[in-house]
Amino acid sequence: MTEPPLERRLTEARAEAKALAAQNETLTRTLREARTQLVTMRETLDRLGSPPLTRGRVLGVVDEFVDVFVLGRPMRVVAAGDVDLSALAIGDLVLLNESLVITAHRPDADPSGEIGRVVEAADGQAIVALGQDEVRVRLVAGAAGAAAGDSVRVERGPGLALEVVTRQRVEELVLTEVPDVTYADIGGLAPQIEAIHDAVELPFLHRDRFAAYRLTPPKGVLLYGPPGCGKTMIAKAVARSLGAQLHAAGGEPGSIFINVKGPELLNKYVGESERQVRLIFERARQHASSGRPVIVFFDEMDALFRTRGSGISSDVESTVVPQLLSELDGVVGLDNVIVIGASNREDMIDPAILRAGRLDVKIKLDRPDAEAAHDIMSKYLDARVPLSGGTAKQLIDVVVADVYARDERNEFLEVEYAHGGSEVLYFADFASGAMLRNIVDRAKRYAIKVELAGGGGGVTRDGLLRAARDEFHENEDLANLTSPDDWARISGRRGERIVWVRSLVRD
Repeated sequence: MTEPPLERRLTEARAEAKALAAQNETLTRTLREARTQLVTMRETLDRLGSPPLTRGRVLGVVDEFVDVFVLGRPMRVVAAGDVDLSALAIGDLVLLNESLVITAHRPDADPSGEIGRVVEAADGQAIVALGQDEVRVRLVAGAAGAAAGDSVRVERGPGLALEVVTRQRVEELVLTEVPDVTYADIGGLAPQIEAIHDAVELPFLHRDRFAAYRLTPPKGVLLYGPPGCGKTMIAKAVARSLGAQLHAAGGEPGSIFINVKGPELLNKYVGESERQVRLIFERARQHASSGRPVIVFFDEMDALFRTRGSGISSDVESTVVPQLLSELDGVVGLDNVIVIGASNREDMIDPAILRAGRLDVKIKLDRPDAEAAHDIMSKYLDARVPLSGGTAKQLIDVVVADVYARDERNEFLEVEYAHGGSEVLYFADFASGAMLRNIVDRAKRYAIKVELAGGGGGVTRDGLLRAARDEFHENEDLANLTSPDDWARISGRRGERIVWVRSLVRD
């Protein structure tokens, strides 16, 4: 049965209307997207056509006006209504339109400016060295607490120091922490410990008695001797002991230990090494002003303060040495500051530094004898360590007797002196605290390996003797046979000049 014409036309009209509705929806969506694109393009064109904004620094707020430094000069301007004047602070960054009206406030940090060093600071103002110039600035924002010696970011135009800048390389050299080393951790150096106690601690602990005798405390101490004999450990123990005693006496808690690594102060730029020496002492004076003792420890002192005109290094010592001398003898005193230097080549340090009134006290740390060796090893091998085959004292007696035996097994070198004589040097002649500790550590590692393999474990007599032999053979190639005299000085032999060296170590 065929569909009536009227109903067929109605069905077709409905389908056509549905298609037109879909088409209309598509056109509507297209128009909407086109409108969005037109709005975006208009905003882009408006933004591209807008005049540039000028940056300025706030100098102050006066009633409804704002003093800013803009376009190279100070000006008093107004701010747009949506800018909160109460939020503006000196040194803040603001944006101004072509009419020089503040339109935006940008208090976030801005990296522009120059880096300078604070020479003096007081009452919110400072004198800052910028290159060869010194300028007076106001300390604002992050630079409000800047002190002499700090590096700050400065904008010359408005005369503002905006923030303290941490110069990482310098700060790495200035470690203001109290070491965790005590005199009880040091073995075999009782006379040297007593000497440095008399030189460093007594003047701090008994100021009134020193004043009654009109006795000036020493400014500095030089610890010298062969490598590995405890120079650095003594300096650390002094800082800890002095701080603890002063705190017990009612003073400020702890002391300040500034550890300066000599070689790291060297810098290829002219004046940079001197600047860092000056900064170290400025830091020391700042900490000392609180009444706390400050230990400035120069490790490997000969690397930086060599004899001037010796011809064995660059010319840096010709300016760095006078800088240190001026700090030790300068108009600004070193109250509560003691300088401790350590070196295994004291003969290379400039004599002007070593004279009385500068590094007043010289303490030599010799290589340990058998008694001192026993004391040193007992610090690392005691009843708390798992042992096997005897007490700690018995085991140490065995290994010390072996190491210090003057027999053929321990022959190390044969040396010939300039006058023609010769001498055989033994293993014990080159022993150091570090070497003795290493023997004990080796024996402990051997014991751990035995225990892991299923053995009984514990440090044994045989393990210690084996460790001593291994340490002996490991050091046999360390003698500098090409320059025997230099080697002898580093090793701590300061007698007749050595002209020839031959190794006697046997397999």
